[in-house]
Amino acid sequence: MSAQSSPPRVADLVLKGGLVIDGGGGPARVADVALAGDTILAVGPALDALGARVIDVSGLVVAPGFIDVHTHDDLICITQPDMTPKISQGVTTVVAGNCGISAPLLRFDDTVDEPFNLLGAPEDFAYATFADYRRAIEAIAPRVNVAALVGHSALRVLCVDDLSRPATPAERARMDVLLRDALAEGALGLSSGVFYAPAWAADLEELQSLARTVAEAGGVYTAHIRDEREGIIEALQEAFAVTEPSQAHLVLSHHKCAGVRNWGRAAETLGLIDQTRRRQPVSLDCYPYTAGSTIIRPDLADGEVEILINWSEPHPEMAGRTLAAIASDWDLTQAQAAERLMPGGASYFQMAEADMQAILSHDCCMIGSDGLPHDKRPHPRLWGTFPRVLGHYARDEKLITLEAAVHKMTGLAADTFGLNERGRIAPGLKADITVFDAETILDLATYELPTRPALGIAQVYVNGVLSWADGSLTDERAGRFLRRDTPIPSAAPR
Repeated sequence: MSAQSSPPRVADLVLKGGLVIDGGGGPARVADVALAGDTILAVGPALDALGARVIDVSGLVVAPGFIDVHTHDDLICITQPDMTPKISQGVTTVVAGNCGISAPLLRFDDTVDEPFNLLGAPEDFAYATFADYRRAIEAIAPRVNVAALVGHSALRVLCVDDLSRPATPAERARMDVLLRDALAEGALGLSSGVFYAPAWAADLEELQSLARTVAEAGGVYTAHIRDEREGIIEALQEAFAVTEPSQAHLVLSHHKCAGVRNWGRAAETLGLIDQTRRRQPVSLDCYPYTAGSTIIRPDLADGEVEILINWSEPHPEMAGRTLAAIASDWDLTQAQAAERLMPGGASYFQMAEADMQAILSHDCCMIGSDGLPHDKRPHPRLWGTFPRVLGHYARDEKLITLEAAVHKMTGLAADTFGLNERGRIAPGLKADITVFDAETILDLATYELPTRPALGIAQVYVNGVLSWADGSLTDERAGRFLRRDTPIPSAAPR
């Protein structure tokens, strides 16, 4: 007896006549895109609408929704689920839990310890297990999809009695149990941040043991390396050594050559990365700015690069001023002034434009905003990263083609993080779609006015639901928690 075939699906919506950039890196082509529910039904010229709603997008680009691979949106996606800074720039999926800093499992009483204060207030840390966190996202349905990493620093805080030393075998075992549980609940992998105090003392054995667990689960291991300044080569070699034995896929977070003495070294670091990729899988991400942003750290106040104070808990009136000006007013060194301003956040103008462009244009580099949504005066990357790549660097500077730019923020990101239902315009994939005007798209957020939405994002669909249109939020949210769909490639590229 033959199986009864199901009736063909009928399109609900057809995006007509747009320039489709499918996310795979190939050339753009004029085509229609038909959607049925949360799925892309068909892509091709002159599709028959068959009663579906038709939207004329001729003259506009139809691309996969952008995937922000490096965020600290762990809690903001629940407390402020409209996610306006991200949906307004065409982002439909965020990867949270980066730099070793993740929110699930942690609890704080009166104040949140650094660097976890980048994520939210004490009352926001409310999830005893990764499953609790996943369920909270599923219940709130944020405007964008959320995927998450487990933070190594969070595991250390929970499991290591003395953070000034490496974990003992028993402590490593406790961390491993929590990591395995999170991976089973859909975490994409583990992030590390040995740059930050909770993980400074972690040794190679501790990190390799956790990377091995990640590799066994087919996950990804992301690394905010120990030193992005003069010690960058040694720090990169440490990150490579962590994942080489297990062949876990390593992602170097916000790769940069920071500090005046480091300017001009991108060719050296990228050359080392390319050499290493011959024997193990390595990718990287970056943001398209020459300033980074993190907590206020006196050791970064070297007097050589400009530092802009984004916020200060003891001195909120200093937000928007440079550390040099504040130090002069207070008759202190910049390091002393930074200590007085702590806890707080700052933007560090520490990269050379040529280095950043070399990294951004590298074949294995994805796009990650690294935005800090809880900063009272955020770095403009929170609102402007993706339109800046498309408008300034692809269109105006012609650093990369538009197709290459879209690939970096869609197909490449989906492949690297194992999100195989996203990242491309193709039949059967989820209908995360960003429609933009390639002639007008541009970031408007600046260091002076950091929360201005970008120009040129016409429509954004998340799981087939129109979620942003012509500069405004729509009535519906349709984001989901995204589990890892497929194992991430763990063999070195040939």
